Amino acid sequence: MFRAASWSLRATKYCPKRLVEPARMFSVSAIRTEGFRLNSLDTFTEEENMFRDSVKRFAVDVVGPKVREMDEKESMDPTIIQGLFEQGLMGIETSSEHGGAEASFVSAIIAIEELAKIDPSVSVMCDVHNTLVNTILRKFGTKEQQGKWLPLLSESKLGSFCLSEPASGSDAFALQTRAKKDGDHWVINGSKMWITNSYEAEIFLIFANVDPSKGYKGITCFIATKDMGVQIAKKEEKLGIRASSTCTLNFDDLRIPAENIIGGEGKGYKLAIEILNEGRIGIAAQMLGLAQGAFDKAVPYTYQRTQFGQPIGTFQGMQFQIAEAAVELETARLLTYNAARRKEEGRSFTKEAAMAKYWASQVAQHVSGSAIEWCGGVGFTRETGIEKFWRDSKIGAIYEGTSNIQLQTIAKFIQQEYSR
Repeated sequence: MFRAASWSLRATKYCPKRLVEPARMFSVSAIRTEGFRLNSLDTFTEEENMFRDSVKRFAVDVVGPKVREMDEKESMDPTIIQGLFEQGLMGIETSSEHGGAEASFVSAIIAIEELAKIDPSVSVMCDVHNTLVNTILRKFGTKEQQGKWLPLLSESKLGSFCLSEPASGSDAFALQTRAKKDGDHWVINGSKMWITNSYEAEIFLIFANVDPSKGYKGITCFIATKDMGVQIAKKEEKLGIRASSTCTLNFDDLRIPAENIIGGEGKGYKLAIEILNEGRIGIAAQMLGLAQGAFDKAVPYTYQRTQFGQPIGTFQGMQFQIAEAAVELETARLLTYNAARRKEEGRSFTKEAAMAKYWASQVAQHVSGSAIEWCGGVGFTRETGIEKFWRDSKIGAIYEGTSNIQLQTIAKFIQQEYSR
């Protein structure tokens, strides 16, 4: 079993204060304060480095051989989902008390990035489950809710985040799904659209309005299970991330116990705003990993393919293109890691998350598209898997806030800073 051969998150309790000792001392110009040293953004704890190695092995050895088949079938292999749970990748930040790995937020970002280098479809499944579903329960759930649901989400049950609707995409709080009180239950009617993980999921976080007269202040978050009556109305056929399920859901008199409200009545919009800011760092990590995966596949080919008596990667025109792509990758990486560290440190990160998601999605499209061209006809075929990275990249500019929404968010922060 791969699990037995690899380092598992469950084997060691994560220690967030333990830093990797440098191999050599920095020059005397390094900035220091007592008990604290400034490090580069790609400095990680020992546990985070071990975690990266473990996820990378799982992605290469277990996910890699199934990528093309899952893409062609537009279906996630159940053994991949099981493997993610077995490796402790579905409860990364969740406490060990609730069956999780009790690791850092940066560890979750690392996992999303490494999985995306091999298959962005598997990456987004892990991302949504961790950064949206688990995080809402960890941050806003009662002790009873956490005790009931987090162990399931850590060990066996896939989660789905149900916010978007046919008439509420970027304007998420224009949702039309309604919930009415009926004794000790709430009855939900409506539909959701573009819902990730929904085909395989067994646990759903559903946003519905309990009092439309209050507008977005009536939006409430409910937790439901598939066997309560969640209906899969349609599974979308998509350009990219085909193995990741995206479905339309219908709720016809869906009865949910009152105890399944998360965060309180009318607090759903606050939950969604806060969680989606974190989720955008996850999408940035997915796009970063995707771009790196395309780069890693295409660049070696340019030094193997010979034309006019020399490898095509040694022609100056190709060298410049590859170098520019490497710079773009590094900038996306630094933006993503910076946003993740700021979030982990408890600092403001909304602007930084928007910047990371916006730029990483642009880089993913450019680098994956260039990778196809670098490999010529071979890159255009499905056999290499390079064209899949480009198809998968297009969603980065759309979900969890379009590129225009990210730019609008960034512009608001700039206006606040300079219009005082």
